[in-house]
Amino acid sequence: MKIGQIEIPQLCRLAPMAAISNAPFRLIAKECGSGLTTTEEMDAFALLMDTRLADEMAAYYPQERPLAMQLLGRDPQALIRAAHRCEELGADIVDLNMGCPMPKITGKGKGAALMKDVPGTARLLRAMRQTIAVPFTIKIRGGWDDLHLNAVEVARMAESEGIDAVTVHPRTRSQRFAGKAPWTIIAEVVEAVRIPVTGNGDVRSTAEARRMVDETGCQSVMVGRGALGSPWVFDEGFDALTPQAQRDYKDRVIRRHMALIQEHCSDRYALSQMKKHLAWYTDGLAHATDCRARIFHTKSPAEVWDVFQEYWEVSARRAEPVAVAAV
Repeated sequence: MKIGQIEIPQLCRLAPMAAISNAPFRLIAKECGSGLTTTEEMDAFALLMDTRLADEMAAYYPQERPLAMQLLGRDPQALIRAAHRCEELGADIVDLNMGCPMPKITGKGKGAALMKDVPGTARLLRAMRQTIAVPFTIKIRGGWDDLHLNAVEVARMAESEGIDAVTVHPRTRSQRFAGKAPWTIIAEVVEAVRIPVTGNGDVRSTAEARRMVDETGCQSVMVGRGALGSPWVFDEGFDALTPQAQRDYKDRVIRRHMALIQEHCSDRYALSQMKKHLAWYTDGLAHATDCRARIFHTKSPAEVWDVFQEYWEVSARRAEPVAVAAV
């Protein structure tokens, strides 16, 4: 896939997720094979205030690049200034969030609410496109609800305004993340526009990503929830590894991820991030429910790591082959 002059040779890439897609997780995904990383959504006004939180959200590792920075907002002037700020910080791509379904966002006319006013959003995209030097992309949904499925209309409008690429999550705003993602909507957008289209929704493996490409014609696949607790989803060679090699791979990735969190985040935020991600990493472990309950009662990074390791090692012993004496 190519966005402007940015080459993205890998099939899959990590989706932007609020309070999740921070620098440590993005770098882990990149090292596992994600073709492009995108920051979590950053409110345009908040980014311009230069607060500590805004700086943390915009921070990234040089190894992540190419990097897209995703903005959230509805005010043209604020978004233009925030886009320029992203360029100053080193963003290779500026992305506008037009898909967030949360009421606290859409109630302010941001996120998926931008799909309700196509003429107004066209003017917004036009103003931003005229002043942004790097590639400019958008991420949309299937529509506001089942009665307003306008992803094709919005994608065509965006293409006419000079947008370089579009990512389509085919669920509607009213669906949020429930039900099955209707991939046919992605296919309809691919058919309707000439710019690159990335598909998103219900992909949890490389095999499913390839099936999405085959069924929709999209050029790349964005993986969000499918990468939680399994960033190795981006490594096309992972499934071919032996069980022991897979476990060793996971062990390296988890240790690396926890080290990056403690290096990058303040103590309090590091603890909450470690709890969240280690809880996801328990998937498939013996007594995972008990492990998660204990994880969320820990009081320090060292304690949460010790709890996780206790269950991780128990699972390792359970997975060891049983020696059979020769008769």
